[in-house]
Amino acid sequence: MSTWDPERDVELTDSEDEIAMKRDFHGREAILFVVDANLETERFMDALRLIRGAFISGMLVNGKDLMGLVFANTKHSPPPQEVQCLENITVSANCAIFLPLRQLTKAIVEHFMDFMQNAEELFPKEYGLAEPDGRGSFAQMIRLCIEMLVKCGKKLNNAKIVYITDVEEPHPPSSPEFQTALQKASDLEGKEFEFQVIPMIDDFDYEPFYKEFITLSRAIEIDAFRVPDAQLQREILEDRKLRQDFLRRCLGHFTLSLGPNLDISVQYYNYFQRRAYPQKVHIMRRDNSVVRKRRQIMVRQQDGETQEITHEYQIKMTGGWYECKIGEETLRVTTEQLNRVRNLHPPGMMLLGFKHRSTLPTNSYSKPCSFMYPDDQKIIGSKRLFRALWQRCLEREKIAVCLFMCKRKSVPRYVALVPVEAAQPDDKNYRSLLSGDGFKIVYLPEAKHIRHIDMCDWNSTANTATDEGVDFFQKVIRKLSVDYQPNLINDPNLEVLQSNLLALALDFKTEDDGLSQLPDPAMQNKRIEKLLPTYETLFMPEVEPAKKRAAKSNADEASAPKVAKIEQEQLCSYDFVELLIKDKRLVACTAQQLRYILDEHFGVKLPKTATKAVLMDRINALSVDC
Repeated sequence: MSTWDPERDVELTDSEDEIAMKRDFHGREAILFVVDANLETERFMDALRLIRGAFISGMLVNGKDLMGLVFANTKHSPPPQEVQCLENITVSANCAIFLPLRQLTKAIVEHFMDFMQNAEELFPKEYGLAEPDGRGSFAQMIRLCIEMLVKCGKKLNNAKIVYITDVEEPHPPSSPEFQTALQKASDLEGKEFEFQVIPMIDDFDYEPFYKEFITLSRAIEIDAFRVPDAQLQREILEDRKLRQDFLRRCLGHFTLSLGPNLDISVQYYNYFQRRAYPQKVHIMRRDNSVVRKRRQIMVRQQDGETQEITHEYQIKMTGGWYECKIGEETLRVTTEQLNRVRNLHPPGMMLLGFKHRSTLPTNSYSKPCSFMYPDDQKIIGSKRLFRALWQRCLEREKIAVCLFMCKRKSVPRYVALVPVEAAQPDDKNYRSLLSGDGFKIVYLPEAKHIRHIDMCDWNSTANTATDEGVDFFQKVIRKLSVDYQPNLINDPNLEVLQSNLLALALDFKTEDDGLSQLPDPAMQNKRIEKLLPTYETLFMPEVEPAKKRAAKSNADEASAPKVAKIEQEQLCSYDFVELLIKDKRLVACTAQQLRYILDEHFGVKLPKTATKAVLMDRINALSVDC
């Protein structure tokens, strides 16, 4: 959030009229990769592998995003596979368009992967390196990228030019091309296109050219520029799934009302968000086409006496209603009336007051927190007033209590705005990318979020642990805790699903299934092995529960036959059989014994498929006849 400094970022007018800028926030995200032909062979192949990872993960994350590829500083400019895309675009010298900005498909990714297999031999022949020193016009390359983004045919919300290189300056500092290249930064700032350099070396120096060029394109002071970590940039760019899980786009734009006729425009996003699985669809067996579903709501009028339908017609979803009986009367509420009740307040946030920071609990488990930051695109001066409010709350250790309604038809929530400061960037910590100067939105719990616990039953002697036991398990937790790295630990179920999709569509096998980076149970057992004697001393040795006796099995691993409760010799006597029938104890006999009774005493043979119940009924019927 380095662009929030009002002294360099906000320019207020002397006019008393409030200027509100309307902006459409709907659109797609576009990434245009530009690869420098000056890269060495090994670094060039690493750059292509980085782009391949971005293509493959991009299809899995959001298939509607646009991606393109351009080679810069080339000697030749061969046309791309889609030749008709160059009709309205003027290709600059020493530049070659390999892939125009398109929505990624299976054919496009396969075409790029086929090119990668022979890139080491084909690229020097078909594209080559610009003569004489391998430096083309940087300004013309930027012009071509801007033209491709403008004429892509889609509405863009977030457009980015990613320049992959290891050359610290595209032109000598004293040359006129150097100044021309710096002037092109104003074109990027006017078009709201972001320019990003991805160095293929870790010790890349931004001072000669790119520091000034990036600050001019983003309209910030040169002192506000921070040198990013090259390795971190490459990992984020390659894995689009990491960006989906960890780096979130804005979720909403709303107005924060600070008082009568005093509003500022702000935006917010969630720190963490649940990953959405692909939507399940029904397909036809013959051609795998998606089955389209259509809902119809029919209203039927039925005769009370004959129960016949006298009138039937179809209505829309908005034409329905809800009915509830109040005594003998029936109350009908239409959808329009229900929406009026839901929209009593417009979406936004209203300031209610301030509290000391100590009044807010450290943890609130009712809902995950969000992050709020200002936006000058709707109301000019919002950043200046927002930063003043943020600084005063931070100095006085205050929190702002507000009423927040994030969108239409939602339930208003009471929230607390906690001022937070930006963390210093850490090379090994992705969490620093989430933090910034702004307010953390903490959703205050309501009565329904608090459970009712009977403290009399819960707070008993049996549920109390000693201080030594609590300290012991704190040591165990510290030994078993691991640092969460979002690029290493992913959702296992989704990783397996995505790997199966890649294997089915592109015949591409992933290296791991999301479980290989999880902690090893054997290593965890080894860490706490020394603490086991202390555990037995404090909590006594655990007593293993008695195991249930397993069922007996024969050689064929089948269940053993039931043991007869009545001996076979007793069934030879008819008097004993007659006693069994009288006392209704035939259930104690097995099916084989019942067949013996029928054959021996009644001279009847039934098929082997006869069940035990059929055998018993036949014996009872024959005994009555006798």
